[in-house]
Amino acid sequence: MPEQGLDAQLRLQQGTFQLDARLQLPGDGISVLLGRSGSGKSILLRAIAGLERAEGFLRVGGQLWQEGAHFRPSHLRPLGYVSQSGELLPHLDVRANLEFGYRRVPRARRRLGLDEVVALFGLETLLGQHAAQLPNGQRQRVAIARALLTSPDLLLLDAPLAGLDRHSRAEILPLLEQLRERLQIPLLYVTDQQDEVTRLADHLVLLDKGQTLASGPPERLLSDPRLPLGHPDETAVVLIGQVESHDPHYQLSRIRVPGGTLRVALSRLPPGAETRVRIFARDVSLSLEPPHNSSILNTLETRIIDLFQEHDSARVMVRLDLGSACILARITRLSADRLELAPERRVYAQIKSVALME
Repeated sequence: MPEQGLDAQLRLQQGTFQLDARLQLPGDGISVLLGRSGSGKSILLRAIAGLERAEGFLRVGGQLWQEGAHFRPSHLRPLGYVSQSGELLPHLDVRANLEFGYRRVPRARRRLGLDEVVALFGLETLLGQHAAQLPNGQRQRVAIARALLTSPDLLLLDAPLAGLDRHSRAEILPLLEQLRERLQIPLLYVTDQQDEVTRLADHLVLLDKGQTLASGPPERLLSDPRLPLGHPDETAVVLIGQVESHDPHYQLSRIRVPGGTLRVALSRLPPGAETRVRIFARDVSLSLEPPHNSSILNTLETRIIDLFQEHDSARVMVRLDLGSACILARITRLSADRLELAPERRVYAQIKSVALME
């Protein structure tokens, strides 16, 4: 683990629930904490924040926050914390909420300026409004901005988009992506939404029954059918790609990914820019021969790594090798038998739909 990352082993008992989680996270980027309801995601975040007294150790950025009898209380931990409800000081206006933490940070330690954050989150017209009057989406934007203005060494985001309407989520997601570029600190983000995982995660942690089940790059974890990452019909992988060219006439862009090139809806990014694409397993079909005269634009030649039969299902999940990455195909067992699919067999993956995550 990099010296500036997060290293923790935290244990906590609450009634019949036991948390015993091991974390080793990089020193920057967004680490997404994923797990079913009741897996302990929020409790783990509260333990990291010092809001729940857990046993074990916690180091952030090379600094020891707790171990044994040593326990740094929450108000002395340099972190920002944003909950689902985005708590603000209701009797203050937006400007006063933003300044509350900002003015307590010595000038030499400020990572971002007040005006810079206000502009980034589009809060100029809200500064004079009282926090209690804000709708949910605006309140969350202010809550995230306020957390940033404390210049934290660690930012904790506990499902900040849960309960927001689609328009509000669409406004905030790009702002969260920008934090990846602007902040050289670890961000730990809790969600159970597939689009947030594939769009935001630089590192993925899967929590199950209070324990860390898996941890690593999302490209690797999302392509592992053995992990309980959600309903099979929503299984998707994310590929890191590079914009190759644009075709304004057909409103399409070419994205270079491991294993070949994909055509997607016209991107706003310039050629050479890095981007992400999401491919649902349900949108991938397989053929033994190169397809001809098909309306499907995207086909990649691949090699079968392995097949996994779903429990009590007529379907199998096929993991496909693209060289430095994998994709998944969810097909019927009948099709797998008819094509005599087996590990190491070369097949053509026809991808019916590709989502550009930008």
